[in-house]
Amino acid sequence: MNNNRFTMRLIEASIEDIDLVGGKSASLGEMLQHLKPLGVNIPDGFIVTSQAYFQFITDNQLDQKIKDILKGVDSTNLRELTSCGARIRTLIQQGVFSPAMEQEILAAYEELIGLEYIQDFGVAVRSSATAEDLPDASFAGQQDTYLNIRGRQDLLVAIKNCFASLFTDRAISYREAFNFGHFNIGLSVCIQQMVRSDLGASGVAFSIDTESGFKDAVIINGSYGLGELLVQGMVNPDEFIVYKPLLKRGYASIVEKKLGSKQLQMIYSVSESETVKVIDTPVESTKRFCLSDAQILQLSKWVCIIEEYYTALKGKWCPMDVEWALDGLKGDLYIVQARPETIHSLKKSNCITEYKINAKNRSSQVLLKGIAVGDKIASGRVHNFKGVNKQNIQEINFNTGDIMVAEITDPDWEPIMKKAAAIITNKGGRTCHAAIVARELGVPAIVGCDGATETLFTGQEVTVSCAEGDTGFIYQGQIPYSKHEHNLSDLPEVSTPIMMNIGSPDIAFQYAEYPAKGVGLAREEFIINNYIKIHPMALLKHRELNDIELSNYISSLITGYADEQQYFIEKLSYGIGKIASAYYPNKVIVRFSDFKTNEYYNMPGGKHFEPGEENPMIGWRGASRYYSAAYKEAFGMECRAIKRVREIMGLDNVVVMIPFCRTVDELLRVYQVMEEFGLKRGQKGMEVYLMAEVPSNVILAEEFARYIDGFSIGSNDLTQLVLGLDRDSALVSGLYNERNAAVKIMIANLIRTAKRQGVKVGICGQGPSDYPDFAQFLVEEGIDSISVTPDSFMKTVKAVKEIEEKLVAY
Repeated sequence: MNNNRFTMRLIEASIEDIDLVGGKSASLGEMLQHLKPLGVNIPDGFIVTSQAYFQFITDNQLDQKIKDILKGVDSTNLRELTSCGARIRTLIQQGVFSPAMEQEILAAYEELIGLEYIQDFGVAVRSSATAEDLPDASFAGQQDTYLNIRGRQDLLVAIKNCFASLFTDRAISYREAFNFGHFNIGLSVCIQQMVRSDLGASGVAFSIDTESGFKDAVIINGSYGLGELLVQGMVNPDEFIVYKPLLKRGYASIVEKKLGSKQLQMIYSVSESETVKVIDTPVESTKRFCLSDAQILQLSKWVCIIEEYYTALKGKWCPMDVEWALDGLKGDLYIVQARPETIHSLKKSNCITEYKINAKNRSSQVLLKGIAVGDKIASGRVHNFKGVNKQNIQEINFNTGDIMVAEITDPDWEPIMKKAAAIITNKGGRTCHAAIVARELGVPAIVGCDGATETLFTGQEVTVSCAEGDTGFIYQGQIPYSKHEHNLSDLPEVSTPIMMNIGSPDIAFQYAEYPAKGVGLAREEFIINNYIKIHPMALLKHRELNDIELSNYISSLITGYADEQQYFIEKLSYGIGKIASAYYPNKVIVRFSDFKTNEYYNMPGGKHFEPGEENPMIGWRGASRYYSAAYKEAFGMECRAIKRVREIMGLDNVVVMIPFCRTVDELLRVYQVMEEFGLKRGQKGMEVYLMAEVPSNVILAEEFARYIDGFSIGSNDLTQLVLGLDRDSALVSGLYNERNAAVKIMIANLIRTAKRQGVKVGICGQGPSDYPDFAQFLVEEGIDSISVTPDSFMKTVKAVKEIEEKLVAY
C-alpha cells in the first residue's frame, strides 16, 4: 500500500493496513472485501489516512508545541489534564489543510456522495486510531465520531475535530496508563455513508456475554434513532440474547428479550446550527421492541459470520464487539463497525472468582436495584455527582475507593473513574459508557438504577453487589461478603454426574463454565414470580373481574407483546431457554410450576383464584392443579412454553418434570392434559421425569416407572412426609433431617427399584448440597446423578471423588 496517500477508498483497506488507516477503518475495509459478498451489509466510504494526520501536524508545526504542553503532565491531576488537553485540541482545530490534502479529501467526498447531493446527504465522520484493538488494550471509544456532516467545509472541520480528539483528556490519560507514547499513535478518519437509523434503530452487539464471558451467546442492545445516546447511557435500551450454536442450525434461538424504556432518541437535524438533535421517543414506540424477531436473528447471524471470519484470520477465538444500524427508510440492517472484544477474551480460563453476600445479610435494607455489570461486590462511601458536568468536574474531590453515583458518566470523567470502587448510574444499559469503563477497570457497576442520585447521598456507606445475577443490589451500610478463588482444573474427575440446581435464569451463564453435567432442577416458579410477575389465571381472566387496578397492572406488564398468552408463553420460554442454552446439549430438567395456594394467593391477582387452605404444603399443589378445571388453562400455557423452547428455539435438551404427583392415575391425567397442549412423552425425543417426593412414589415406584423416563428425588418434601412434619413450621424444625434413617431407607429403596426397572434416578433436593456425607451415601447406593446448588458444587465433587475412590478400593 502506498503510505504517501492522504485518502483511499474504504474497500481498499485491509487488516494489514492498521498503521495507515487505524483499527476501525481496517476492520471495515476487511469486511467490505470479504463479508459483504456473504450478505453482510456495510456502508461504503473513504479514509483520510494517518499519513494525512502526521502531515497535517507537520504542516502546522505542531509537533514541538504539543510535546512542550505534554511535558511533565500529571495525568492523575484532573485540572492539569483538562487544561493541557484543551490547549492541544485548540491548536489542532486552528490548523489548516495544505491545498493538496484538501483537494484530495474533497475529491474523495464528492465521489462518495455525488456532487448534486453534497448538501442533502450527511456522512458519518469516525476517528480510527492506529492503536485501536490491540491485544492488551482496545483504545476503543477514546476518539470522537461526528454524524450527519453535510457540505465540504463542515466535513473539513469534522476531520480536524477528529484529529484533535486524539488528545482528549481521557485519551491522554489512557495512553499514560498503558505507557503508550503520544506520538507513536496516529489517527485516520473514516468517512461513511450515513444509514438512516434516525428513522430506525441502532445499537451494539457482542458475540460473547459481556458479563459472564459465556461464549455461545450473541448479546444485542438497541434503541431508536442514532446510537450515541445508547453509548452515552442516556437511554435504557432493549436487550436481546440469541444462542449461537442452534442459530447456526436454523433455529429461532432467541433466549431473552427485555423491553427497555428507550425514552429518548437522537435524530438528524436540518438546522444549520446543529447536525443532530435529541427528542422524546413517542410513547407508543417505547412500548415496542426496536427490532423484530427476524431482524434479531439476521443481525445475530451476521455477528456470528464476523466472529468466525476474525477467528480464522487471527488463528484463535476472537469474540467481536459490533455496532449496527437499522435504516428506517429502507428497512435494511447494516454493520457500521466491528472490533475484537478485549475484556473476557483475555480472561484466564479455568479460574473463577466467586463473590457472595453472606446469606444472613441478604435481608438487610436494599436501597435500590438496577442492571448489574460484572459479578463483583464492593463497599465504600458514596460520592454523588449530581449537578457535575464537564466544566466543573475538575473541582470534584473524589477519593480512591469511593462509590461514584451519577446520572450518567461522561468520557471526560474516565481519569477520575479509575479511582472508583464501584459505579452507579441512573440511566444506561449493559453497553453504555459507564458499563464499558467499569468492565475495563474491573469494578462492579449498576446502571439503569433509576433515582440513584436522588436516593444516595455523599458520605453514605453502601455495598454494591453485582454477584446475584443480572440484577444489581445496593445495600445500606458495609455488608460482609466472601470472595473465593476456584481453579476448575483442580477439580477431580468423578464417575457420578454432578448437575446443578439453577433457580434463576439470571445466573445461568455465570455458572456455565463449571463442569456440571446439566441442570437437575430448574424451577418454573422463580421465572413466573420474577419474570412474569402475575398469577397465571389472573393474567388470563382479568377482564372478567371487576378489578381495574389489576387490569391496569397487567396492561403495563404485557407491553411489547400481542396479548396476555403470548406474554406468558414467551417470557416463560425465555427464562427456560436461557438456562437450557447455558448447558446445551446436557439435560436440563425443568419442573412444572409447584406453587402452594398461599404462595399463589400472594401474587398479583392471586386472591381472586386461590382457596384458603389450612396446610397448603400438602394441599392443592403440583400435579393436582394441572388437570383441574380451575387451573388447566394456565398449565396449558406452561406446556406451550416448553414446546416453544424445544421446537422453535431448538433446545431439545429440556426434560420436563412433574412434581407432587400422588398416584399413577394422577400422572396419566396430567399426560392427557399435556397432549391437549402439544406435549407428548416420547414425541420428538421428549422425556418426562417424576419428582419423587411423596412416599407413594417410592412405594409404587415399580408401577410409576412404567410411565416415566426417570425419577428425581425431592428430598425436602420426602423428608417432611416421611417424618410427618411441616417443613415450614419453626416449632418442629429441629426434627427435620434428610439424613434420618427412615428417609435414607426410602431413598435407598427407590434407587434399587429404579435400577431394576431400568429407569434413571437422580436427586435434586437440598440434602446433598448441605451435607457432603449425604452425597456420599447416595453414591454408595448407586444413584445415577446428583444435582446441587452452585455454591455447593466444588465441595460435592470432592466428596463424591473421595467415596468413589473408597468404593473402588473395596
